[in-house]
Amino acid sequence: MDAAQTIRDSIADVNALRLHRTGDVPLGAVVATVKTLQARRFAGTYADLMASPAFGPAARFFLEELYSDKDYTARDQQFARIAGTLQTMFPRPVVDTAVALAVLHAQTENLDQDMGRAWLQADAAAPEAPRYAAAWRAVGQRTGREQQLARVLAMGRDLARLTRTPGLRTMLRMMRGPATAAGMGALQQFLEAGFDTFGQLARQRGAVEQFLATIEQREQALMHLLFDGDAVTSGTELARTLGQAR
Repeated sequence: MDAAQTIRDSIADVNALRLHRTGDVPLGAVVATVKTLQARRFAGTYADLMASPAFGPAARFFLEELYSDKDYTARDQQFARIAGTLQTMFPRPVVDTAVALAVLHAQTENLDQDMGRAWLQADAAAPEAPRYAAAWRAVGQRTGREQQLARVLAMGRDLARLTRTPGLRTMLRMMRGPATAAGMGALQQFLEAGFDTFGQLARQRGAVEQFLATIEQREQALMHLLFDGDAVTSGTELARTLGQAR
């Protein structure tokens, strides 16, 4: 399957999930709650990185572009509309990154919707952290969670690799006007933000590897806690992390 079709199929999956939630108001509301909790959890887990001059920009980029609860509808519409044009305007490594983002986005939306359904079945009187942990266990999909994390880490590595491509930053800057005119403004913004963020990090020896290793270690620890830890411990630890994000 070519890049354009993969992007279109991924965005079609996302749009179908959104449409389903439009017709199911309670589910739509709890999926929004789940997304907000996950963004808070990420901010709490990486509060130290957020506060770091070296790692702060990369941590905020991950939060805003990969773990955020913001509405990506406009970006998705652009992706679907310009999927074919994308292959003619950008070099292959950039196209591959766009494809990876679309696939990751679709997988995340599917997991979030499953979490929303499980949230509705969990004890409504339970505090948010134990309820989230219960929903996580009910959804399961350990392989899917591990794949999601692997894709997030690969996205970071791809962006760091792009910064080492001679002349690419200049080309991206020159593409700003044409990309916006062609309806690719959201993609252009993502690429420039990722390029600048990881370019800054890559200038520090070993910083990209250290940043991604920290993400991998902490996310794997969280998955182990939620899948294998007892309910009280996982709920308590998650509540502490959510509290750090306030």
